[in-house]
Amino acid sequence: MSNEQLEQIEISIEQAQEAVAYRKALSNLLSNKNFEKIISKGYFESEASRLVLLKADPSMSSEADQNLIVKSIDSIGFLRQYFTTIMQLGRMAERSIEADQTTREELLAEELH
Repeated sequence: MSNEQLEQIEISIEQAQEAVAYRKALSNLLSNKNFEKIISKGYFESEASRLVLLKADPSMSSEADQNLIVKSIDSIGFLRQYFTTIMQLGRMAERSIEADQTTREELLAEELH
């Protein structure tokens, strides 16, 4: 076993723990009543619906207005995708931590022999 391998595993575990902490923080936010009201319902649902309806409004038919509406709709999707990515990376990191800890234990066991 080399110290470099062990150091790399330790770094990997630390990075994975950060991703897990991010996922947990987001989970806490998602379960917060105010977050649910303002972001989940208000932004992801109500605002998205309002923008879709606004897109069809004849008074908003100019190219500039349409571009602004599309950018606003896209921003909702990007934020939601960001949250999804945090959750996915956190779940993957949890599995990675287990695998890295096993590898670390194996490397340390080899060192004793």
